[in-house]
Amino acid sequence: MTQQMMNQQSKLDQLFENMERVMVGKRDAIELTLVALFAGGHVLLEDVPGVGKTMLVRALAKSLDLDFKRVQFTPDLLPSDVTGVSVYNQKNMEFEFRPGPIMGNIVLADEINRTSPKTQSALLESMEESHITVDGMTMALSRPFFVMATQNPIEYEGTYPLPEAQLDRFLLKLHMGYPAKQEEMVMLDRTSAGHPIDTLTSVMSKEELMERQRQVKEIHVSDSIKRYIVEIVSNTRKHSLIQLGASPRASIALMKAAQAYAYIQGRDYLLPDDVKYLAPHVLSHRLLLNSEAKFQGESAPSVLEDVIKKTVVPVERG
Repeated sequence: MTQQMMNQQSKLDQLFENMERVMVGKRDAIELTLVALFAGGHVLLEDVPGVGKTMLVRALAKSLDLDFKRVQFTPDLLPSDVTGVSVYNQKNMEFEFRPGPIMGNIVLADEINRTSPKTQSALLESMEESHITVDGMTMALSRPFFVMATQNPIEYEGTYPLPEAQLDRFLLKLHMGYPAKQEEMVMLDRTSAGHPIDTLTSVMSKEELMERQRQVKEIHVSDSIKRYIVEIVSNTRKHSLIQLGASPRASIALMKAAQAYAYIQGRDYLLPDDVKYLAPHVLSHRLLLNSEAKFQGESAPSVLEDVIKKTVVPVERG
């Protein structure tokens, strides 16, 4: 490992340590969130209330000294509540644009499935195109730009599930789960005299983050790894229990996520294990199972596990 990579790894260790002051026992969730951020993607976080979804995003924003915005999605939320709106100023007799929360660096879209498809689209199109258009005027979003959308997996009454085409815009889909008993004890100790999020300080600047996003793109991907990614994605389109397999966008997403993961591990090249580890997080929400799979009680992750198991792992030859 070169001196530069050692310095980078030291900075990443500081970032993990900082966020773990708030997120006890959630190393995997922190790591995967950073994978998405470094790869320039976005995250859909599906979990029950109270497990720390909001805290994860707030800790990330504070650790990186980024502008944090939160949108609580409700059935009556309008697209302009997300993107912003032009308001007439009587003093200068001109319309002035008042930016919405989408103009932040890190945006928490809380309970995204509780708002109408029209408002969902306003957010998701901004994520894809990196700009918004209001009253015919196009404005670029802030850089870096990262969205974490959350949804509750158990309450479906009065919700608007995201269609497959919209889900495809999220690089990763994550679950956090409940903490272990000992971890929950640590949480009680740390919050007894105040919440640690209030004393969190930044350990990486915006400029440093953007430089890391650039460096991630330079992580070497061999042809054999590229073929492995394409084979996995292609096999999702042939599986007997999958009605709609992953798209070419999924192949690109899996490669980018694997590059970011390798970077976080301190490597400048990809391993097949990087792809295998990230495939469930990148591909599961992009698959549509058929009626036979549902009858058998299969889930997207379990079917995907079968796909990965049957895909030949490449062997690098020295």
